[in-house]
Amino acid sequence: MNISNWIDSLIRTPRRVAIPIMTHPGIELLGRRVLDAVTDGQTHYEAIAALDRRFPDAAASTVIMDLTVEAEAFGATIHFPDNEVPSVTGRLAPSAAEIEALAIPPLDTARVPEYLKACRLSAAGLSKPVFGGCIGPFSLAGRLYGMSEIMIAIYTEPEAIRTLLGKCAAFVKAYCGAIKATGAAGVIMAEPAAGLLSDEDCQAWSSDYIRPIVEALQDDSFAIILHNCGNTGHCTRAMTSVGARGYHFGNRIDMAAALRDSPADALVMGNLDPVAVFRMATPAEVDKATSELLEVTADYPNFVLSSGCDTPPEVPFANIEAFYAALGRYNS
Repeated sequence: MNISNWIDSLIRTPRRVAIPIMTHPGIELLGRRVLDAVTDGQTHYEAIAALDRRFPDAAASTVIMDLTVEAEAFGATIHFPDNEVPSVTGRLAPSAAEIEALAIPPLDTARVPEYLKACRLSAAGLSKPVFGGCIGPFSLAGRLYGMSEIMIAIYTEPEAIRTLLGKCAAFVKAYCGAIKATGAAGVIMAEPAAGLLSDEDCQAWSSDYIRPIVEALQDDSFAIILHNCGNTGHCTRAMTSVGARGYHFGNRIDMAAALRDSPADALVMGNLDPVAVFRMATPAEVDKATSELLEVTADYPNFVLSSGCDTPPEVPFANIEAFYAALGRYNS
């Protein structure tokens, strides 16, 4: 598939499309645990396929937004609950000396092969674009160094953090290249920690490391979508400077403002609250929130309806049905 043409066609069509970041309901359709999907690429693919069969109106499919895969590959300790997303525990590289000694891992490390397997099987098995997932360099560095600590260290130990970011960016680039080789249409790069930074710092510590990855890998067969759910509007300029074909925003931003501040030739995606709307609201409330979002973004052809982040486990199926019903009613 020529993904550039696909993106251009989405912008040209008067119909709205939806690409929620959503995999967990597929795991539940299989009767499996989150732990099964995040550790086994076959189960992960089967969950994506099951969700696509149950809700075929999504314009594309996505893998789980698991922001521990890359940190685990570097050697971080990961906590694996049965039915929640994994999390990083402790600090792997809390000093300049440990950063210097940190090796960039190969792509056959930890669960990286299982996520590549999920991408490869999904790209071959589904008749729509499939987007893999990865973490952004600054968010990865924060998981290795410590998130609170890195916010101070960019001022007190900038050279050490630049070294760490260089290693993180090199691995993310290699990982995205491997995702591209699976036949996936693109990757959603999650950089939520950059939302903690000012626009100037977001540029220096995040976007300047992402743009070379975009320039090296993005082409007519592979699109990069940058996700930053920490951005409330204060760092959209830096975020959109990377040259990605799409930008994905969280529920804390004014979506119309995000669209005004984003390139008209890129997909701009978001931003229904994955917990308060998808997980906790009633179907009627989901319908109302979806309809209102479609109305306030009606003037922007490049808007793509989505969740503000990865939807959590145990989203009621009635709420997903209400989401797509509101979209169908809007398009009719």
